[in-house]
Amino acid sequence: MLSTYDAVVIGSGPNGLAAAITLARAGRSVIVYEAKETIGGGARSMELTLPGFVHDVCSAIHPLGLSSSFFRTLPLAHYGLEWIQPPAPLAYPFDDGTAAILERSIEATGATLGRDARAYQRLMAPLAAHWDTIADAFLGPLRWQPLLRHPVELAPFGLQALLPARTLANSLFKGEHARAIFASMCAHSMLPLSRAASAAVGLSLGAIGHAVGWPMPRGGSQHISDALAAYLRSLGGEIVTGTEITALDMLPASRVVLCDITPRQLIHIAGARLPQSYQRKLQRYRYGPGVFKLDLALNGPIPWKAPECSRAGTVHLGGTLPEIAAAEAAVWHGEHSERPFVLLAQQSLFDITRAPAGKHTAWAYCHVPNGSSFDMSERIEAQIERFAPGFRDLILARHSFTATQLEQYNANYIGGDINGGVQDLWQMFTRPTIQVNPYATPIKGLYLCSSSTPPGGGVHGLCGYYAAKAALRDSGKEQKRLA
Repeated sequence: MLSTYDAVVIGSGPNGLAAAITLARAGRSVIVYEAKETIGGGARSMELTLPGFVHDVCSAIHPLGLSSSFFRTLPLAHYGLEWIQPPAPLAYPFDDGTAAILERSIEATGATLGRDARAYQRLMAPLAAHWDTIADAFLGPLRWQPLLRHPVELAPFGLQALLPARTLANSLFKGEHARAIFASMCAHSMLPLSRAASAAVGLSLGAIGHAVGWPMPRGGSQHISDALAAYLRSLGGEIVTGTEITALDMLPASRVVLCDITPRQLIHIAGARLPQSYQRKLQRYRYGPGVFKLDLALNGPIPWKAPECSRAGTVHLGGTLPEIAAAEAAVWHGEHSERPFVLLAQQSLFDITRAPAGKHTAWAYCHVPNGSSFDMSERIEAQIERFAPGFRDLILARHSFTATQLEQYNANYIGGDINGGVQDLWQMFTRPTIQVNPYATPIKGLYLCSSSTPPGGGVHGLCGYYAAKAALRDSGKEQKRLA
C-alpha cells in the first residue's frame, strides 16, 4: 500500500526540485517522481562523446542560477555546488578578427565597443545597479506591489524591454560591435528580433553579466540538480527515479500534486478530470522554435582569430545584427538558416574536470523550426570555423541532438522547445493561461510548476518556488475555511 504524503511532485528538473524544497521547508512531507534513471531535467551532464569528456546535455551557463532569489536562500555550496566565473561572461567575434566582449565591468565592456561605449554605459549602468529589484519585479508572476514600490528603478527596464531588439539596438548604437553583441543576447529569447519585447532577454542578460556574471557549475550542470536533491533529502524529502507518471491515479495519496511538465503533458496525465474549457485553453498554448544541439570532444582549445574570445565562458557566433536577425526570422518561417546564430560554451577552458588533460569540450546549439529532424552539425561547425580557422582539425568526436531527438530525451521539450513555450509579450505572464494564479488548475490541489509558468525558461527554480508558495497559500486558506 502506497504511503500518504502532503505533496507529490512530478518531474525532478530544477523547478520540480525547487517546488519540493519549498514545501519541505514549510514542514510538508514530499515525494518526487522522475521518469529517467537520473534526476535533473534540463540540468544534466553525461559523457556524450568519449570517456572522460563531460558534456552538459541541455543547460550549461547559468546567469539566472546564480542570480535566482530562490537559489540564493539555499545552502547549495554545502552540498557540493561550486560556481566558476570565467574572466569574461561573453565574447562576440567578427570576421575581421576583432571581438566585442561582455566584461564584468561596464567600463571595460565599453572599451570593446568603440564609439558606442558611452551609450552602452547609459543603457546598462542603471539596470545592473538595480538588478535585484528588477528581478524581484519581473522574474515571477505578475505582481503590482514591486512595480508600485520601485517605479523609478523599474521604468528604464520596463519601457525598453517592450521594444523589438532590432529597434532598440539600432536606436541606441551606431557601430556594429555594440549592435551585434546586444542582438546576440536578445536572440536567447528565441523570438524574431523584430517582435515586440524581444529586447527584454538581452537587457536582462546584459545586466546580470555585470551584476553577478555568467557562471558555470564545476563538474557540470548535473551538480546543480544533485545539490538540490541532496538538500531536499536532508529536509526529509524523497525522490523516486525510473518511474514515468502517465496518469494521476498512479500517484500515492496526497493533498497537492505539482507537475513539472508542459500543458500538453498535463492534458495527457490529468485526462478527463480537467474541464473541457480549461483543456481548450491549454491546447491553445503556443510552443516555440526548437534547438539543434552539438557536443564536441576536442584535441585542444578553439583557435579563435580574436584571442580575447578565450577569456569568455560563452561565445556567440552570428556576424552582423542583420545576419542574426535573418537567421532567427528564418526559423519562424520554418526554414533552417545556412548561417545560423550559434550559442557556444567552452567550459573546459575554466573547469579541468570537463576533459582529460590537454583536451577540451565544446557545447553548441542553434535554433531550428519546432519539430525539426534536420542535422545542423555541418552548419554549426562552419560558423565556428569562420571565426576560428583550424577548429575542425581538433574534433575528436561528435554527439548531436535534433529537435525531435531532444523531445524524445526530455518530454518537456515539445518539438525541441527548451523554453517550455513561446515567451513573447502575450505569453510571458499568462503562461499557460490567463488567470490570477497561473500555477493552479481547476482540479483542487493540482498545480503546474514547470517553465510553462512564470517566469519561464532558465535554471532558476522560480517557477517551482512560486507554484509551491501558491499551493501553501491555498492550503492555508482551506484550513481557515474548515476551522
